[in-house]
Amino acid sequence: MKNKPVVSLAISTTAGTFVACYSDRGLAALNFPTAKSGTTKPTATAGATIRQWHGLTAKAVKAIVAGKTPDELPPLDVSIGTEFQQRVWEELLWIPRGETRSYGDIARSIRKPKAVRAVGGACGANPIPLLIPCHRVIGAGTSVTHYA
Repeated sequence: MKNKPVVSLAISTTAGTFVACYSDRGLAALNFPTAKSGTTKPTATAGATIRQWHGLTAKAVKAIVAGKTPDELPPLDVSIGTEFQQRVWEELLWIPRGETRSYGDIARSIRKPKAVRAVGGACGANPIPLLIPCHRVIGAGTSVTHYA
């Protein structure tokens, strides 16, 4: 069963205000400050567990914005994705800061070597960008693709 976000909270950073959306299983979405459509407005009510997750999320986002690696991530609820997308997103978590992988590298690492385009699609559908580092995935030959 796919969980819908139940609470959204703001994270103010030097890069703007991110909006973190939580389900009862963890962080389910992270919206960039420049997101124009589909941005969830922050809600005020959050239980103790979500407030704890939000503290971890805020620390992680602020660390990344400052060019550092976060010490800890909150639980990530990626149940909105297909099984394939979830496998790709999990693999992206293994890419160290300062390194990149190609779409083909990711496809091979999840044992779907012909699924290069599908890996690109999964990166584009990533609900938690920044924390799940789809920005570290590049085209073959280290080219930057048209991923937005």
